[in-house]
Amino acid sequence: MSGSDAPAAPAVTVDGDTVARLARGVKLREDPVRGQTVLLAPERALALDEIAVAIVRALDGKRSLDEIAGDFSRQFDAPKEAVLADVVAFIREFSNRRLLELAS
Repeated sequence: MSGSDAPAAPAVTVDGDTVARLARGVKLREDPVRGQTVLLAPERALALDEIAVAIVRALDGKRSLDEIAGDFSRQFDAPKEAVLADVVAFIREFSNRRLLELAS
């Protein structure tokens, strides 16, 4: 079997039961020069908006995305299902960028 015929590694499922935290070597920092919060990873930096900062700060490696979405739902008086869908999409994207470690 050639490398191109090898089965793809199964994708990690991201759902309400997922627990996430910043990957090793990734840090959330304030950039006073630009007045932004950035996610610093080896050889790259990513500026975050307020929503992204709130999500990243909530990722403690202990609470599930469902619990985090519940907190945000109460805080922002928004439907939990919609909040969870947004949080899951964010976690998938940042996990694909290897900025997060996931456990389900």
